[in-house]
Order: sequence, then C-alpha cells, then structure tokens
Amino acid sequence: MISYENMIGKITVSEGYLCKLIGGEVTSCFGVVGMIPSNNRQRITKFISKGKSEDTGISVSGNANTIDVEIHIAVTYGMNINAMATSITEKVKYVVKEITDITVNRVVIKIDGIKE
Repeated sequence: MISYENMIGKITVSEGYLCKLIGGEVTSCFGVVGMIPSNNRQRITKFISKGKSEDTGISVSGNANTIDVEIHIAVTYGMNINAMATSITEKVKYVVKEITDITVNRVVIKIDGIKE
C-alpha cells in the first residue's frame, strides 16, 4: 500500500491496483504478446485461474514519492526491442503520473519470451 496526503485528503493506492493499471497499458502496446509471471505467487495464480490476468508479470516497489516497476513480457518475433522498451517505459510513466500522481523512477523491462 502506498499512502500520501494532498489538499483533498489521504489517498491510498494498492500495489494490486498499480499492477493492473500498468498491465493494461503494457498489453495494449504493439508487439507485446503477453505477460510472463515474475514470481511463484503469480505462477500459481495463473495456473489456478487458467486465464489472462493483467497484473501477471509486474512488480512494483517504492513509496508515495517514487516507485520502481519491473515488467516481464513476451514479444512478437522481429520487433525492434529498443523501440518497444522506450514506448512501454514512456507510456507507463505517463499513465501512472496522470492517474495516481506518483512518479515512476525506473521501469525495468525483461523480455522472457519471443513468439511468432
């Protein structure tokens, strides 16, 4: 949970919400085939649910001022990975700042799979 106060009052943002927000943006990027589970909890959840979950493959750490995001994805064969990573990074930083007013300090993108 990330909590901070502004002129309206106290705002609490859960890690799950941030993961779903970021996951929705990442999966909409051109060339991203899917999200890859990044830890055992996500692997078990994916196995049990048998469906696509937007928060799979994303971990968020930090405080109310800045957060660090790690994303595990699978991409389409033949894509320019550098251009994709830049696009995903900028999109994640923009969306999180606009919706939650939390600054994203660092986005780490790990390509865990390539699919045709």
